[in-house]
Amino acid sequence: MLLIVASVAAILLPFVSGTLLTIGIGGIAFAAGISQLLRLGNDNAKGKLFRSLSALLYIGGSIFILIDPIDSEISLTLFAGVVLLFEGIMELANGATSHQPAGGLVVLDGLVTAIIGLLLVLEWPTDSLWALGTFFGVALFLSALNMLKTDPSSES
Repeated sequence: MLLIVASVAAILLPFVSGTLLTIGIGGIAFAAGISQLLRLGNDNAKGKLFRSLSALLYIGGSIFILIDPIDSEISLTLFAGVVLLFEGIMELANGATSHQPAGGLVVLDGLVTAIIGLLLVLEWPTDSLWALGTFFGVALFLSALNMLKTDPSSES
């Protein structure tokens, strides 16, 4: 039930939830960069160089995100749109070429995903401050419903 409340809050306050999501991603990226630095001792010279560069990229990106989460949210929205568009096109290709029993659903999934990605890219940056939070809230809500559906204690 808490997940449903959180998802409704995220949908009703998309700017806040999108910004908090962006800050969370920045924190995770920072932790990943530190982790890369801590693992330097196990590599040879080339491995240390590439792991160091990777760590600096993670840490640098995370600092940019944490210093200016609003601009980062705008960039993240464009990135999400491109990823969704690409994923949708790949799902469409998969559904069109495979002969699975649920091939029609795969094509529908690909079509919806590609349309959402295309809309994010075409409407960028004007939709950046509400889109991530809204999509995050909807995803949380669907996850909560799925948990309620599969939770054996929720059956009467």
